Amino acid sequence: MPGVHMHEGRIGVPLITLERTESTNKYAAELLSQGKVAHGAVIVAHEQTAGRGQRGRIWHSQAGADLAMSVVLGYKRLEAGAQFTLSKAVALAVHDMVTGALGGSAVEVRIKWPNDVLCGSRKIAGILIASELMGSQVRNSIVGIGINLNGTGFPEGLNATGLRLETGRDHDRMVVLGGLCERLEHWLNRWQAGSDEIAVAYADRLWARGRWVAFELDGVPFTARLMDVDVAGRLLVEDEAGEVRALGHDRLRLVRA
Repeated sequence: MPGVHMHEGRIGVPLITLERTESTNKYAAELLSQGKVAHGAVIVAHEQTAGRGQRGRIWHSQAGADLAMSVVLGYKRLEAGAQFTLSKAVALAVHDMVTGALGGSAVEVRIKWPNDVLCGSRKIAGILIASELMGSQVRNSIVGIGINLNGTGFPEGLNATGLRLETGRDHDRMVVLGGLCERLEHWLNRWQAGSDEIAVAYADRLWARGRWVAFELDGVPFTARLMDVDVAGRLLVEDEAGEVRALGHDRLRLVRA
């Protein structure tokens, strides 16, 4: 994608570790507003008490067991309409890290639109990106990432899993963090270079791609074949009449696949 120019700096430098915070995204935003952090800074918390996911949903993480982190990204140039390509790059980095940590497990890892990573049919990671705009340009983004590592108990009704549940062993949080920063560096560099590799890799890893899925569209039952995700972050689906439609997550809700 043309028109992306990030500031200099490596992902994970500096690394700020917290014992406890409401939200790593909120903490990062406060530091950024005070000019205390810049591109590449990572905030990681031992315990996050009020993490949030998409649409304000609570993100459940277990103190000392899971990874709750935020990455600060700064841009010299980024068009607001192209932000979802960043989300694709981040999802690919998380997908790579989870796949590597599974160590050759037969379980399938997929990216679920708009912001989750699944292990089999269960959620193992989530992504939430908050950006600051100036006109049509994005000044900076805070990328929140939550990954279930060693926790084994989840709230009733939450279809989730973790690396320990999938592999039978504990995973060092800082080792996982280091590996994730490396994969973020890789995919963000590909993003800045305008590589088509991101779109291709994302489509290849997209959950339920090519399958008929039951949705609700504006609250009305709607069945369509899941095709891809466009640069604006809209899900491309083919309806039963053969028409391809681009729909945002504000209108579309998954019921079942």
